[in-house]
Amino acid sequence: MESAEQLQHPARSRRVTAAMVAARAGVSTATVSLVANGKTAGRVSEENISRVREAISELGYVVDGIGSSLAKGVSSIVILVAPDISNPFFAKVIAGVRESLGSEYQLLLSVTDAGEFPQAADVRRLMSLRPAGLLVDAPNAGFLEDLSVAGPLVLLDAPGLEAYAPSVNLDVAHGARQLAAHLASSGHRKVAYLDSVTGTATFEVRRSAFLAEAEELAMSVPDGGFVSTTIDVGAAAAAFADAWPQWQRNGITAVVCATDTHAYGVLQEARVAGVRIPEELAIAGFDDLPYSATSNPSLTSVHLPATSLGVQAGGQLRRLMEGSPLQQPQLTLESSLVVRNSTSAPLGRSLT
Repeated sequence: MESAEQLQHPARSRRVTAAMVAARAGVSTATVSLVANGKTAGRVSEENISRVREAISELGYVVDGIGSSLAKGVSSIVILVAPDISNPFFAKVIAGVRESLGSEYQLLLSVTDAGEFPQAADVRRLMSLRPAGLLVDAPNAGFLEDLSVAGPLVLLDAPGLEAYAPSVNLDVAHGARQLAAHLASSGHRKVAYLDSVTGTATFEVRRSAFLAEAEELAMSVPDGGFVSTTIDVGAAAAAFADAWPQWQRNGITAVVCATDTHAYGVLQEARVAGVRIPEELAIAGFDDLPYSATSNPSLTSVHLPATSLGVQAGGQLRRLMEGSPLQQPQLTLESSLVVRNSTSAPLGRSLT
């Protein structure tokens, strides 16, 4: 017979089971399961519901949701695979995904170290959890070909990879072209580009679109004008410190950064070096993170709707997981340029 101490603190002695709750409430374990999972309508009396809930409260019973889901062949877990989550952009994407999934699903993140892309083998090991669905952010074709998993799958920010799975993309190229036009109209002719080392399609698109439009508008990137780092303020600052003397000699008057995080590093180091922004060097980024509006100076950036990206992707995946057809398997969200104080005409030139 259990002592009073054991009844008050059952977790100290052993795990509380549905059978223990059933014994306390004087009902079957099946009744406990129905009550615990909210499936009592027309099946369990109000009296028994009350007795089971009271027993659950007294014993501190916790429903093994994952275990019961696995017994049915699938869990309530959704896995989000993301490269280089050090980028603050992902916090807003994750918030959007969670908003769409609601409380019925648990979100599990599979992330890598800065500058590294997830490995398909690592993700396949997670599939032993039998997730309800999989979200993959900013993948490349090689990863998707190697992944080869069954079940609901939605891609985020995966331009050019729509053939692999339903996707929610960002029209990054549109914002990149707007940024090139803005710098050209401000009189810039020689620019630098600070890229991410993460080999994902989205960074290739923003770089290619900007450079193609820049060339059309008579802007060029001189020797030494291409630099790549991890998405890290310190790494970007160090890269700028090394590159700036050559950029200055080559007449570079603007730098475009693949992310706002890179741009923050350039802003920081430029102030240390006494570089006047935007008079000597204009700086712009991608993502339009919250800090970009309040940085000193405020940062010109291509706005990418991160929260909406997560909301839409989570919604698409949820429909697939619940057996509903997708009316639009491929969605595209617009980007736009937000011009702030970090860009203007280069020193000695007026706006044209």
